[in-house]
Formats: sequence, C-alpha cells, structure tokens
Amino acid sequence: MKKSFHHKLNRDMYEIIAGDYHAAGEKNIVFTTLLGSCISVCLKDSITGIAGINHFMLPGRVTAEEITGSDDARYGINAMELLINSMMKLGAQRDFLQAKIFGGGQVLGFAHNNIASANIAFVLAFLKMEEIPLLASDVGGKEGRKLFFFPDTFSIYIKRIACGSILQTTVQNEGRFLQRIRRQRHEGSELIIFHR
Repeated sequence: MKKSFHHKLNRDMYEIIAGDYHAAGEKNIVFTTLLGSCISVCLKDSITGIAGINHFMLPGRVTAEEITGSDDARYGINAMELLINSMMKLGAQRDFLQAKIFGGGQVLGFAHNNIASANIAFVLAFLKMEEIPLLASDVGGKEGRKLFFFPDTFSIYIKRIACGSILQTTVQNEGRFLQRIRRQRHEGSELIIFHR
C-alpha cells in the first residue's frame, strides 16, 4: 500500500495493490486501486463508520491436506478475513458491515476468463454466507476499472479502462502471478481452486 496526498481531492490517498487490504477510521481519505480480473471489496460499518478495502487475485487456495489459512491477501478467502479482522480491531462490528464489490473483468484472455468469473462467484458466496448486505456492485465485462472509494460517504467512483498501457501493466502483473502459481502447483506445493 502506498500513501500520498491528493491535492485536487484535498485528502490522503491510499493506493491498494493486488494482495493488499487496509482499514481506517479516518474520514478525510480516499482509497484507490486498479482492477483487471481481480476483485476489490469495499466494506463499511454502518454504525461506527469504520471502512476498508481489499484487492485479491484468486478466490482461495488449498494444500494437499486442507484449505490454507495464511496471511496471503492475494487469495479472496484470506483477503476477506484479514480485512474484516482489521476493521474489527478498530472497533467495527461484523453485524453492521455493508459491502460494495468491483472488478472481475475478463482482461486476461480467453484461457483465463474463468479466473474473473470464479472471483465474482467467490465474493458473492462469501457475502451471502457471512450475511453481509451487498449494496452495490460493478463486476464482469471486458474492461479494467480504476476505483476511488470515499469511506466517509461510502461513495465509489469507477473509471472504466479499455486495453491501454495502464491496464496492460495490470494484466501483465496478474499474468506473472498466475504463472508463478502454476509453477508452484506443478511442483505440488499448492493447488488453486477456481470452482467449487
């Protein structure tokens, strides 16, 4: 995560990259991230105002023995629990969480389209299972998204990004990550679950 000051918005800005999450009780901030096939979940406690965001690349992972509970927020199951737990440490209550979800664009090409779909299916199932109300979503499609999340108002602004240099960088990063995962899977260290 990178923190800077956005002069036009007159706010501190937290830039969230793949595998990141951040929770805050501050009001005058903005979270931003760039999404391809990844998903970002924006959460807010409707009572305390504590908010947070994550950015995950894959739904979950499993070892030969069992589902892995690690602190690797590139995986949706970990990213969700890490974000919720960090919000609760700041005083949020799970019963008052509300969600908005974004991303899951099919930008990696035909061979990887199931990744975007699996990410969307995972996050919808997770929110339903945890009984976290989904207030808004913008998922799927064939474009990337630049997201700006204003925690004080729970407003999210999306800029759709067609294939260009910025989106290409995101797609390349996602592709490199997937190649690394395939190598690890081939070596038997972990398996990625795309469908359940």
